[in-house]
Amino acid sequence: MVTAPGDSPNTDGIHVTNTQNIRITSSTIGTGDDCISIVSGSQNVQAQDITCGPGHGISIGSLGKGNSNAYVSEVTVDGAKLSETANGVRIKTWQGGSGYASNIIFQNIDMVNVKNPIIIDQNYCDQDDPCKEQSSAVHIKNVVFKNIRGTSASDEAVKLDCSKSYPCEAIVLENINLQSEEDEPKALCNNVDDLAQRGSVFPRCP
Repeated sequence: MVTAPGDSPNTDGIHVTNTQNIRITSSTIGTGDDCISIVSGSQNVQAQDITCGPGHGISIGSLGKGNSNAYVSEVTVDGAKLSETANGVRIKTWQGGSGYASNIIFQNIDMVNVKNPIIIDQNYCDQDDPCKEQSSAVHIKNVVFKNIRGTSASDEAVKLDCSKSYPCEAIVLENINLQSEEDEPKALCNNVDDLAQRGSVFPRCP
């Protein structure tokens, strides 16, 4: 169990960096930042039976800050419940980076009033000054979101905001059911090559 106040800054619960062959299981994490963050140099990471909240969700990244190279692969999150978090499951990369985030699976996940349940953000910019547009990006490919259900606290339940220069590639949405207590949720899907939507997917990419 990892506990920190929801308003405590930069309190990642478990931070995985430059680490191979790691398994995180049966963990209850409440923080003011990511419950689990997985950053560059991480390979073959498994997370199972995770309870998250409060916090910013389960994140890969951020990657590529300061035009850096970043490499993350073979990550599986299987079985999680996220409650009242700022994000659900996400991949976040800065413009100008290079490398890849590939072969990633998020599956069997329950969301309870989560603001951004499913998100890929290749235009991540966590600074006061606006980030300038750059042509390079960390390549995101072979990502599966499967069996994800629950409620979204925002009207954008699915957000795939990928790079114009290096579009996301081979993204799968399978058996997704995200509802909202207020407006009908929607999916924003920009610059995604080879998007597959399988089974019942709601909300659905246009």
